[in-house]
Amino acid sequence: MTVIKPKVSTYISLSMVLLILIAGLIFILRDFAYKGSFGLWFYLVACSLITLVILMLLVKMMAGYRFITVGRDQIIIKLPLRGYTKAYPLAQILAWEEETIVANKRQFKQLTIVFSDNQSISVSNHEHEAYSDLVAYLGKKAIRQKVKSKKA
Repeated sequence: MTVIKPKVSTYISLSMVLLILIAGLIFILRDFAYKGSFGLWFYLVACSLITLVILMLLVKMMAGYRFITVGRDQIIIKLPLRGYTKAYPLAQILAWEEETIVANKRQFKQLTIVFSDNQSISVSNHEHEAYSDLVAYLGKKAIRQKVKSKKA
């Protein structure tokens, strides 16, 4: 059994960015309450934008926090923040595809698996540990469901 879990370093760096954004929001609100250095429109726009970015980052972190266990001809998905656990036999995999994205001279890979109940999961090599083990497992056990890559 192999467990694919989020990388701790990813969540530490995202948490640091989140703390910086929250500190910036507190600073702007404190400045508005005590000094009023800028116009009202600045505070409204800045606080709205920072709050929106904070919420989007929190949703990304919470949605990506999942554990995937593969082995014994099944895939088990655990979402601890929702209290959700679902086991899929390999026969319920409709398709899976590995995409390679090149950005800033670095190569990122993302694996998407679609199940027969129209649920899907995406796993990336820079956000999850044991990514290559999952790809190797699917390549060995579910090779017929692999989507053929298109050449552009």
